[in-house]
Amino acid sequence: MPRKLLRKLFPNPERLKEHKHLQFLGDTLHLPCLWHLNRHNVAAAFAIGLFCMWIPVPFQSVIAALLAVFFRANLPLAVVLVFVTNPVTMPPMLYGAYLLGAAIVGHPTAGFNFTPSLDWLMHGLILIWKPFLLGIFLMAVFSSVAGYYGVHLLWRLHLLKRIKVRRARKSRRP
Repeated sequence: MPRKLLRKLFPNPERLKEHKHLQFLGDTLHLPCLWHLNRHNVAAAFAIGLFCMWIPVPFQSVIAALLAVFFRANLPLAVVLVFVTNPVTMPPMLYGAYLLGAAIVGHPTAGFNFTPSLDWLMHGLILIWKPFLLGIFLMAVFSSVAGYYGVHLLWRLHLLKRIKVRRARKSRRP
């Protein structure tokens, strides 16, 4: 079952309690709800992680961690899900979000010439920031909602399968 594997991979809360750089958080990091693997905590972690992966700023994982603490979601899972975006996946994802926003706003996409330079960030981004941010926001909300309800659906299907196997096992017994 994935729960046992995830528990092995997650950091130990007791070891984090002793970590010298995390002492300023006090007991907040040690709330049991941040480490539980139940349907609600995992679904909330998916929603948070998939939302934060679309935020085009560095330190997305810090934002995801703060939101996980605020919403009492599974902390390690929310932080790990942010890393779906990385230097390889981020450019096509952001370009797709821009195309979505441009299609909704009615912004022409023919004049889009990206060059990885500070000059383009200062002058080129000013021309496309509205459709860009709209597309990112819509993709973040869609990903978040799909992740939340997808986890609930998959969890439910898994439980129904386990119940079916258990009933079949009981019916075979004399």
